This record gives sequence, structure tokens and C-alpha cells, in this order.
Amino acid sequence: MANNTDYRTDYVGTLFDNAESNPSKITLAFTMAGKALEQGHSASVILMVDAVHLALPNALDNVDIGAPFKPAKELLEAFIDKGGNVLVCGACMEHNRIEDTAIDTRFTKISGDDVVALLMHAKGSLQLN
Repeated sequence: MANNTDYRTDYVGTLFDNAESNPSKITLAFTMAGKALEQGHSASVILMVDAVHLALPNALDNVDIGAPFKPAKELLEAFIDKGGNVLVCGACMEHNRIEDTAIDTRFTKISGDDVVALLMHAKGSLQLN
């Protein structure tokens, strides 16, 4: 992992879809990751496949599936404010032609090895694919 070689986090959510394909999965990913933080666990959300487009600044601005869920941007901001990590698959970024400099500076680019290590050390995970 860039800037961090500790692959230990209690909860890992993996997200594969972008805002156009399935906004419900995006909302659920950040809702559940936020719940993990509220319960005192460390939490990370990994953006993979088409979800790497969500790493672009303001990508969640218009994602709102309605009650009882909060808008995705609000969920993301709360998740980050409470110490959650958003991680982005580097190979998926390359495949989707997204440059490192284009992603939100609060997010961390990771490798496939990092993904495996995070999942293997997590106490629990939720895969939204």
C-alpha cells in the first residue's frame, strides 16, 4: 500500500460498480463501512474494476438513492472524517486510464497484493460485485 504497509483493518468493503451502473451498491458500501467505524472497528473500502471512477473528485456528488439512506457524498465524508480509508486498485486505474494525479488526494492507490493482504487479515468483509 502506498504510504502504509500495515495490511490490518477489521472491516473491508470491496466495491466494483460506478455511479451509473449501480448507485445502490455504492450507498450500501459506504453505509456498512460507516457502521463498522461506529462500532469501533477500523474500516477500509476498496474501489475496484469500474468503481475506480468513484476515486475522481466529486464523483459521488449526485449519488442519492433516497431514504432511509443518506446521500453517498455525505456517507463518504463521514467515513473519512471518522478514520475510514478509501483504497483504489492501481491495476484497475491503469485499465480504466485513470492517472494517479486524477484521484482524490485522500484516497490511496494499492496493488493486487495489497488487496489480498487486506482481505486475508480482515475480521470481516462485504463484497459488492
